[in-house]
Amino acid sequence: MIHQSSAEKTSPAPANRVALTRIFERQWLHLLLLVMLLGGLAPAVRSDPVRVGVLFGLATPVWIVLALILAVTHQSYVWFCWRTQLHASLFTRTFGERGFPLYATGFAILALSRLTTIVAVAAANRGTVPLDLTVLRVLAVVTTVPVVYLFYSVHRYFTFRRALGVDHFDPSYHSRPLVRQGIFRFTRNGMYIFGLLMAWLPGLWYASAAGLVLALFNHAYVWVHYFATERPDMKRIYPSLMATPRSPA
Repeated sequence: MIHQSSAEKTSPAPANRVALTRIFERQWLHLLLLVMLLGGLAPAVRSDPVRVGVLFGLATPVWIVLALILAVTHQSYVWFCWRTQLHASLFTRTFGERGFPLYATGFAILALSRLTTIVAVAAANRGTVPLDLTVLRVLAVVTTVPVVYLFYSVHRYFTFRRALGVDHFDPSYHSRPLVRQGIFRFTRNGMYIFGLLMAWLPGLWYASAAGLVLALFNHAYVWVHYFATERPDMKRIYPSLMATPRSPA
């Protein structure tokens, strides 16, 4: 019989390989769907209504490229931070208690920059949707209602820390139940269904074809994050709560 040496038993190599595999789990899907989304976006971006306009000296296509870069950077940042912390404790080992605040600061900067470029695209490309501006702005106001209710629900029941992914950093959250109050009574994916409605508001308000195309990309791309990154993570963090398959809604 062959016995393992104590060095082999305590070798971190197998654990490191498992961690690395889990860090990249389903990221092939992320990359595949991103390429498909960008491929589907290309014909729309080449159309005249989407290309016209300038803001602060930058043409609409330039703003679109900046917006796409920020969207991919933002979601890649979240994947890297969540997975390296969940499977390797990278942030807490490196920064201690400052790990989550540092991650959250980076998240906020990228999220606000991402939203700002969406607004810039819509403002540069304003007036390119051939519909009544008043109707579009009324629709924008109506769309704001579920967004406001979502943020109220997050503040009141869910907490912004949890929305940012503190359960990847703090194991005490692993035994907590999923929130079923506020907007989360109707769907456990409120952030994905209603949160990204924010991306549609600039395009509606400015009647911007480019703004609406970019909103569609962002809303679809955030679901890529859900299926490629967040859902696998939730199955590991809350295995008993996620055991029964359910639809995203």
